[in-house]
Amino acid sequence: MIPCRDDAAFLDQCLSALAAQTHSVDQVIVVDNGSTDGSAAVARRHGATLVKERLVGIWPAAARGYDEALAGGADLIARLDADSRPYPDWIARLVRAFVADPDLGVLTGGSEFYGASPLVNHLGDRWYIGGGHYWIKKWLGIPLVFGSNFAMRAPVWQRVRDQVDRTNARIHDDLDLTIRLREDDGVRYDPDLRMPVSARPLVTQRGLWRRVWRVVPTFAASWPEGAAWNRRPDAAWAPAEEWSVDAEWVAEEAWSADDDWTPEYGR
Repeated sequence: MIPCRDDAAFLDQCLSALAAQTHSVDQVIVVDNGSTDGSAAVARRHGATLVKERLVGIWPAAARGYDEALAGGADLIARLDADSRPYPDWIARLVRAFVADPDLGVLTGGSEFYGASPLVNHLGDRWYIGGGHYWIKKWLGIPLVFGSNFAMRAPVWQRVRDQVDRTNARIHDDLDLTIRLREDDGVRYDPDLRMPVSARPLVTQRGLWRRVWRVVPTFAASWPEGAAWNRRPDAAWAPAEEWSVDAEWVAEEAWSADDDWTPEYGR
């Protein structure tokens, strides 16, 4: 499943990479999130199932795509982005992992940023995504689900689809999904499951800061569920009222619905 907004050139390369997979894909769903370029035409040309989502934002688009896959009877829902360039064995690796482990509910991997300087690409891999995996695992007890590179069993989405803040375009959709998951969902991180993805959001301080800052409203939107003490089975206390967080305090001017969608964002 691929959410897309005005990213026709990247989408073309992504769909070509999916067509070249060593393990064929049963269905490719492209969620067109109000594109004004040729994204829809690209999806149709590649034979993808095209779905329209009018509410602009990665979470609304991604959630719509997961729902479509669920309604279509999918057992396994794989997610990447329009600027992802999956290796030829990406689907095969996912399928092997889920077949080998019946308790595996969600499998995610890392990044290989491209399109920026070697330093920016390296920092994106090691600090931005790598740091996210490290600190989220420390806080939540499960790995961060990386939205450009993961797959989940359909029953996992069925359980959390009404719990996530799916219409909230101001938060990280993958982090919000991670917060709603639990250890018994079987979430696993495979460092060898790599995904080349564009470094567009990381090449300016403003772009990187917006991405990092969005962690705050994401946790605020799910508080107190995102609190570490509320996720421990043996937690003796859960001070929800004392630690309540109001997501509305985040400044309006610090967010734009197109921040994560604009093809030239960060350039």
